[in-house]
Parts: sequence; C-alpha cells; structure tokens
Amino acid sequence: MADGLFGRRQLIAGTLAAGFAMAVRPIAAATITTDTDGLIAGQVNIPVADGEIPAYRAMPESSGNVPVVLVVQEIFGVHEHIQDVCRRFAQLGYLAIAPELFFRQGDVSQLTSIDEIRPIVNEVPDTQVLSDLDAAVLWASANGGDTERLGVTGFCWGGRITWLYTAHNAGVKAGVAWYGRLVGDSTPLQPTYPVDVAAYLKAPVLGLYGGEDTGIPLTTVEEMEGAIAAANSASEFVIYPDAPHAFHADYRPSYREEAAQDGWERLQAWFRQNGVA
Repeated sequence: MADGLFGRRQLIAGTLAAGFAMAVRPIAAATITTDTDGLIAGQVNIPVADGEIPAYRAMPESSGNVPVVLVVQEIFGVHEHIQDVCRRFAQLGYLAIAPELFFRQGDVSQLTSIDEIRPIVNEVPDTQVLSDLDAAVLWASANGGDTERLGVTGFCWGGRITWLYTAHNAGVKAGVAWYGRLVGDSTPLQPTYPVDVAAYLKAPVLGLYGGEDTGIPLTTVEEMEGAIAAANSASEFVIYPDAPHAFHADYRPSYREEAAQDGWERLQAWFRQNGVA
C-alpha cells in the first residue's frame, strides 16, 4: 500500500469503533458491559513496519508485569464487544490488547451489511495479520506486560487467526479459538487454514465450537481433530451441541448464555493450566 494512503489513515488512528459495528445492530438486551474501575483502558497506537495501527488495551492500573492476552477481533472489527472482552480479561489481572487488524484496508465498523464487509476482509493478508500481532506483543512487553506468559484468543474470523498465530509464534503458551473456520479454499492472501498448520502448533489450543453452527460443519472439526491427533498435539475441542455460530457474542441473537459462560470458564482454566496466568 502506498505510503500516502496509509499516512492519511494514520491521521484517524484515534478512531477505534465507538460502540458496536453498524452491521450488527440492533444490539441485544443481554449485552454485557464491564466497567473500567481499577483499570487502565482505552486506545493505544502500535508501531508497525509501515506506520502505526490502533488497538484497544485494558490492564489493571495498580500492577505491571502481568500476563498478556491477544484478543483477535471478529469480522466486524474492534467494536464495543471486543473492547469489553479486553476489560473482562483486565479485571482478571491480564493485559489484554486487540489491534485493529483491518486498519489498512478500511473501517468496517461503519458498514451496514456483511456483504459490504467481506470484500474488505478478503483483502487482508494473513502475513500482515501475523506481523501486526507480533507488533502488539512487542508493545505489550514494553508497556507492563509479561510476554513470557502470552495467550491468544479470537472469535469467528479471529478464531481462525488464533490457530494460525499459535503455529506462527513460539512464544505463545496457549490459545483459545472460538468458532473459527478450520478448513477453506486457499487464496494468495489467505493461503492456509488451521487444518494445514496443525503439525506446526507451538502451544495447545482449545477450540470452542457450536454443534448447530451452519457455517462450520462438525465434519471439519473432526478433520481438525484427526490432524491434531496425527501431530500429537495437546490441543482439544469442546462442542456445545445446541449452540449456533457466535454463541459467545452477547450483543447478538446468537448468544447462548450457558455455553458462553462455560466457555469463558474453560478459557481461564486452559490459560492457567498452560502458563498464561
């Protein structure tokens, strides 16, 4: 991308989505709001090779050297739900950081349909995403985070990235992937899927998936389980039989409270078990 275009976008690097993405409104009554009492929370700018990208960061205000969790966004960007997830982690004692991974390609928060969003997301190279997450880790290390205790979690689009990043970065201690696609068609910008990198995972990943997810058939989960077993990986899956896609998304009709809460508890236990605490 030309320096000039990126430079113009840099000028609005202070504008992470305020509220929820347009494409997911109206917002459900079950939406969880986590306060910032005792936290440092808000936007930061992360240096990357071609400038800066915005990110949302939340961490306890009274301590440093805390474990770090990368929170990888949904297709809808770093909107209020992803920011709230960061605050939930911070209330548990983590530095949580969610970089805006579509920043160069466009602001999806203002688009009103998934059909408008997909062409932008399809232009986001996996190499760019992994590099930006590396930059977020470096930023966290320099700003109160202990990246020797590094975890990653992501939702939907970010669930796939969670698997890929755990194969990419040997510093990751554990990952938790929420209903991310496991198989798919290779493209020049997105050449691999989790099933392709199962043998290269650097840390165990917990996959949280819905049995009623029409976009991620259980046959693909079974395919990934086979790849994990062949690689002797310690990764595991939990399937919620009656849950649809996006069952953790409390701001959407897909939210399933019981599955979401159980998954959140399992995430915490997984991180503790694998050194992210």
